[in-house]
Amino acid sequence: MLKDVVGVQALAPYRFQVRFEDGVEGVVALDEIIKFEGVFAPLRDPDEFRKVSVHPELGVVCWPSGADLDSDMLYAHVTHAPVRIRTTA
Repeated sequence: MLKDVVGVQALAPYRFQVRFEDGVEGVVALDEIIKFEGVFAPLRDPDEFRKVSVHPELGVVCWPSGADLDSDMLYAHVTHAPVRIRTTA
């Protein structure tokens, strides 16, 4: 897939609107796809969650705490498409 994220906006606690380079958009409920542990633990705080942004070079959703989300996984989540596993030949 390899679709870069080009826009993200925090909505209600733990939800954000995401837009991909091909125009696909959707709402993601973070609390439904991750556990607030490790690098994601600071995102339990709504103020920290609202600091969501797009990494300018990687095209992924990220936070200043160092947490980020794979754009392929988000695209599959938004489009309800299966995530393709890449294998090496």
